[in-house]
Order: sequence, then C-alpha cells, then structure tokens
Amino acid sequence: MQVNPSLAKEARKVLDVNKQERHIRGGMATKEKYQHMHHE
Repeated sequence: MQVNPSLAKEARKVLDVNKQERHIRGGMATKEKYQHMHHE
C-alpha cells in the first residue's frame, strides 16, 4: 500500500492537534466520558 505523502502529513497534523488538546484538557474529558458510559 502506498501512502500519499501530503495526506500523511495532513493526518499527522490533525493527530498532533488532537494530542495537544487532550493534553490541555487533562483527564477531565476522559473521566467524564467514562462516567457517562457507566451510567448508560
């Protein structure tokens, strides 16, 4: 399978942003997500 370089670069950028945002918000979002999952 051949990877499109510009597409891979774009995906990397998105992943990096997601990682930064997750880091900024800390564990709050994760904790809430699990709380909601357990209540269903």
